[in-house]
Amino acid sequence: MRVDFSPLYRSTVGFDRLFSLMDTLGAGETSQPTYPPYNIERTAENAYRITMAVAGFGESELAIEVKENALTVKGEKVAPEGAAEFLYRGIAARSFERRFQLADHVVVQGARLENGLLHIELVREIPETLKSRRIPIAKASQSTPIEASPASPTIEAAPTVAAA
Repeated sequence: MRVDFSPLYRSTVGFDRLFSLMDTLGAGETSQPTYPPYNIERTAENAYRITMAVAGFGESELAIEVKENALTVKGEKVAPEGAAEFLYRGIAARSFERRFQLADHVVVQGARLENGLLHIELVREIPETLKSRRIPIAKASQSTPIEASPASPTIEAAPTVAAA
């Protein structure tokens, strides 16, 4: 039996997939919230973009918050006074809350709402102390020899007398 872990990967950004053979989780996709739909794309080596389809939501109805490596996007749709009575409502206008688990050192650079799509820009900023660096190896002629320190005084042994 194969297990699909892709629902776990869908809400994580910046993590490497170490176990690519584990693709499915027993519960399947139906247990995961599907509204609003979103894409996660890698735009550069250490840059990502989450794009969410939030048609009908204005900037004032959306909130983005980051706390302890968790990105939360909330949408609160408030019905206006005297709203029309819909005979059929195919455009979803319900409130939502979507969470994404961010990897260490992934920060939100910004967000913009454009044509009903919310774009959230992320970048992985690896601290200098965690980056690998190359150490040059000096040639033997470039190294400085260890200077000899003055020898410590030696104690001479007293002459021995031969027994007669």
